[in-house]
Amino acid sequence: MLAACAALAGIGILSQSLDQLEFIVERGQSVWVMVKLTLLALPQLLAVIIPIGLFVGALTALTRLQREQELTAIFASGVTRWQAIRPMMKLAMIAALLTLFITTVAQPWAQREARNATFAVRSDLAALLVEEGNFVQGPKGLTVYVQQIEQNGLLKNLFVYIQDGDKTTTWDAAEARFSRIDGQPYLTLLNGSWQRYSSRGVLEYLSFGRQDLPLAQYVDVNDTVRYKPSDLYLPQLLNPSPRDLDRVGSAGELTAEAHSRLSSPLYALAGMAMALAALMGGSFSRTGYSFRIAKAAAAFLTVRILGYGVVAGSAWNGWLNVFQYLLPILATAIALRILFRALKPRRKRRWFGLGGLKATSA
Repeated sequence: MLAACAALAGIGILSQSLDQLEFIVERGQSVWVMVKLTLLALPQLLAVIIPIGLFVGALTALTRLQREQELTAIFASGVTRWQAIRPMMKLAMIAALLTLFITTVAQPWAQREARNATFAVRSDLAALLVEEGNFVQGPKGLTVYVQQIEQNGLLKNLFVYIQDGDKTTTWDAAEARFSRIDGQPYLTLLNGSWQRYSSRGVLEYLSFGRQDLPLAQYVDVNDTVRYKPSDLYLPQLLNPSPRDLDRVGSAGELTAEAHSRLSSPLYALAGMAMALAALMGGSFSRTGYSFRIAKAAAAFLTVRILGYGVVAGSAWNGWLNVFQYLLPILATAIALRILFRALKPRRKRRWFGLGGLKATSA
């Protein structure tokens, strides 16, 4: 199970990192920001991966046990079927509880942190106003040029051009860095100069060792993070505030998300039950269990896809939320029924009086 989850998580992390790479490069952020955003997406991936990894791990382990006749030896020693599957069902319960913790606690926390980090990157003044080797035109007549941007955020050979109506002001500095003073954004210039023409047409020039250039008028500092349903905790989803309903989503969408998180752990139980039914349900097969495994995999995939469809439909039809629980429970019940059914030869049905007629004829 751990190997399957690690493999699937690795694929998911690789996909996330590729998506984040272009975003990070365009915004001029460090590698650590990309790693942080990728790892914060892991809890949401694990909520989907754990039931699948449990299903794959159970199939792999049971196939090996069956191939090496270990299951035959277990049942020959007098162990009942329930005693044989009890350790695997305990593992499924642990996986279900872990998934419940991830969906209710870890996932919303990680999603909120990722949303805040992404907002910080998008609102980063260095990413908005600076591009190495190019003139970047900002709002309200602001133009910025930087020759080089170092990994620690230090700007080399900076040029700032500000046009306010008929007035033009230019700044240049050997080094500069974006900072915040009393919560307001500033551009700290080191070893530079300042030039502009006065109202009488006289060029004014000033050299300085350090100068703080305010940037609040060029950026909207009142922007706030806009969360999504996946970012809210369970109490917020079940009892949303008017602000959440206005900025995050409708009541139906939030309720559907809450029931989706509560029902997701049930798919771990369904996956284990289907894996057990594929290998231990039915009679012994000398030709192998490939066909049974294929049918179990197709059934589990179908159930999981239908589950996602029910979640989407529940956002607009609240009565569909009950099927978010009913679908994995029915899948588990059917799999357990196949697992525990009596393996007796079926008797052929006879029409009334047909048996006696055959006996008389004989």
